[in-house]
Amino acid sequence: MKQLPLTKQQLIAAMISLSLGSAAQAALTINGSADSSSSARVSWGGADSLSEARNIMYSPNGSAIKKVDNGSGTTSITNANSYGSSSNSYKTTYRGSFGSSNMLPISTDSRSVAVIDAETGESIYEKNADAARPMASITKLMTAMVVLDGGLDMREEITLDPEDFVGPKRASSRLESGDRMNRAELLLMALMKSENPAAKSLARNYPGGYSAFMRAMNSKAKELGMNTAFFGDPTGLDKRNVASSNDLVKMVRAAGNYDVIRRFSTTKSYDFFVANYSSGNRTYKANNTSSLVRSGDYPIGISKTGFINEAGRCVVMETRVNNRPAIIVILGANSSATRWGDAKNILSSLATRRTV
Repeated sequence: MKQLPLTKQQLIAAMISLSLGSAAQAALTINGSADSSSSARVSWGGADSLSEARNIMYSPNGSAIKKVDNGSGTTSITNANSYGSSSNSYKTTYRGSFGSSNMLPISTDSRSVAVIDAETGESIYEKNADAARPMASITKLMTAMVVLDGGLDMREEITLDPEDFVGPKRASSRLESGDRMNRAELLLMALMKSENPAAKSLARNYPGGYSAFMRAMNSKAKELGMNTAFFGDPTGLDKRNVASSNDLVKMVRAAGNYDVIRRFSTTKSYDFFVANYSSGNRTYKANNTSSLVRSGDYPIGISKTGFINEAGRCVVMETRVNNRPAIIVILGANSSATRWGDAKNILSSLATRRTV
């Protein structure tokens, strides 16, 4: 039988798959039932399945955090599964030398882009990466970190209130006032489906309330050295939520310390059971907002998309190609096609990049 030649896209996908190796494919279990459609491609980090994240979250006093890196400085790897060794050290200043042979030979159409080699901290592509820009729902990564830092019971049931649907902008939602889910489910919904009322409710049910949550978000940003960052709300609908691409690299790197964020942000789909005394119970079928996560063609360990008019189309991700980890930040794309075109361009270039 005659074999047809591989297309360029198929060849790139094959190269990336080989670099990934045996990535974990696992179903997230919430409410006690496994759903095989809720699988996530995890390139590295933490446990080999989402069941580990579930065990962490449903332990009332359990920690969802494995402290590896606070966003700056030099750090020793403490998790053997993270980068293949428990004794490696790497720089995380993200400001490596320009013009080296490791620079990506690409051009991008988005307004601001940063790509760093997460193993060495070397900046391998930048475009307007120091200018603060609206980040839209990329905000929800910080929201998730603050929720998890609080050490709250992830099994606690939370009811959505009318105020959870009020924000700086009108945004569509399939949630309703009176919907009841536990904190873990709301966090999954915020990271995977980017539901704004879920993020707002998580902030409202934080110790000290909504105002305390916002203070914690901005305090966390300062801890991570995000000097251009400001958070005005937990959803990203507020156009005042801004940061530079280089600062968002730090935020993505810090988010990588949380196994739950890794699992939840790369979950392809999940069928939520939503309870509501007034309108009755229902099933909410949700898919990840990232087409790259849904396709499963690329090794993505963390992912978050975002969009408001002021921000344009945005995406951040952590990936591992040719056995090298990288963090990608794309802000201000003028269309979804531009955002994903730039992302695939970067991933393709990483796949053909020489290894050391």
